[in-house]
Amino acid sequence: MTGSQFAGALLVGLIPSLLWLFFWMREDADQPEPRSLLAGCFFAGMFTVVVAIFAEQYIGVIVNDISLKYTLWSGIEEIFKFAAVALVALFTRHNDEPIDAMVYCIAVALGFAALENALFVMAPLSHGELATSIIHGNLRSIGATLVHVVSSAIIGFSLGLTFYRGHAMKFLSLVIGLIVAVAIHTSFNLSIINAGPTDTLKAFGWIWGAVVVMIILFEEVKAVRPKLVT
Repeated sequence: MTGSQFAGALLVGLIPSLLWLFFWMREDADQPEPRSLLAGCFFAGMFTVVVAIFAEQYIGVIVNDISLKYTLWSGIEEIFKFAAVALVALFTRHNDEPIDAMVYCIAVALGFAALENALFVMAPLSHGELATSIIHGNLRSIGATLVHVVSSAIIGFSLGLTFYRGHAMKFLSLVIGLIVAVAIHTSFNLSIINAGPTDTLKAFGWIWGAVVVMIILFEEVKAVRPKLVT
């Protein structure tokens, strides 16, 4: 692969993710997070892809059952993405309102999706198949990118919902959020294995529906307030 092809693959991965990042950041326009911290989350998400690849390759060797394999792969990605959020943003002074965790989780998810999408289109692009690369990149920006965003956002929502609660409640909410995120991610991946065009469109439609739900969750987490003591 030439340098220009490598740069082209990165652009195919980066541009959709950056556009989605700007879109979702508007949900936190009243008290926006520092751009440097969001950039740190984004790049941490990209780095997480490298770590996840090695773990997933190991799982691929020792696990034969397709459903179990995809469940474990989804679990690895969701846990690693959350770990990146925790390391970069959750324990900083800027995580000071319920919506923040959701924003940081989305930033990491978009960084993860950006590099994953770039790696996905490198093979056809290296063979000079520009049209195929663009088509694959567009499809992944609609499907795979959104499933990463929705899954991570669920985890961020679970943290935001218990922002003013005790450690035990926060931990329980996090566990539930991770389980739901893995379930969503796995369901999407299994739905597109050997799927025809109609089935793939149904899967993408399902994810777009989840995005609408996510917008509603943003509004819900914005409304979280400290419990009044009487």
